[in-house]
Amino acid sequence: MLTLFQRDDCHLCDLALAELAKARAPEFDSVFLDDQPALESRYGTRVPVLRHEASGRELDWPFDAVTVQAWLAVQ
Repeated sequence: MLTLFQRDDCHLCDLALAELAKARAPEFDSVFLDDQPALESRYGTRVPVLRHEASGRELDWPFDAVTVQAWLAVQ
């Protein structure tokens, strides 16, 4: 399972979503940091961040479709 940590009205998050679509990333959950202090503390300066929940691996922005595909290929 994948999670994309993002913000409302975030231009970089919109770009990340476009790259994930280009990469044909599997389905993921979106979690918005707005009004979530614990998540804001952890991810605030790194957003958007893609997290692989099973392994705990995280991919910080900036990334492109090729990077996402390579990141997803790692077990």
